[in-house]
Amino acid sequence: MTRDFRMLLAGGVITLAVLLVAAALFVWSGSYDVAADAPHSAIVKAMVATVRERSIESRLGGVKVPPLGDTHRIAEGGAHYDAMCTACHLAPGLAENEMRPGMNPKPPVLWRMKHGSAAEQFWVIKHGIKMTGMPAWGVTHSDEEIWNMVAFLQKLPSLSPAQYKAIVASGGDHHDHMDMH
Repeated sequence: MTRDFRMLLAGGVITLAVLLVAAALFVWSGSYDVAADAPHSAIVKAMVATVRERSIESRLGGVKVPPLGDTHRIAEGGAHYDAMCTACHLAPGLAENEMRPGMNPKPPVLWRMKHGSAAEQFWVIKHGIKMTGMPAWGVTHSDEEIWNMVAFLQKLPSLSPAQYKAIVASGGDHHDHMDMH
């Protein structure tokens, strides 16, 4: 090992140690505001978004999307969505509610979004997303029920408030999952 390489290696180790100590001091200081009513900085927001997107993308390999066009499947998913999701993600015609303004990050308004990837929607519903308030519904719901919700989400952006209400009504009552499959 040459002297230059040893110096370079020592410099790298010292730099890494200084960065680790600085990070530990930052964490320990409590200076980062975790209050839900204080928005993240642009850098933190971008970092969290990138981590979320890359994490989900890297875990989609085993997700096989079933046929989602069945009206019964969509209606079942609509009933689940209405019972479990509207408080955070709203429904067609709802602009805001009492809970969402205090959430950070604010959940996406799903009826205003373009049709997303069915595989990604399945993964997010099943596993949730840490530190966002998005629960892992796979703990209390079967894959079939989650695919029903995905089938509904694929239709949601094109629904009027009246169409939304009709689909939800045809899906029945699906909010009691305390039996924990």
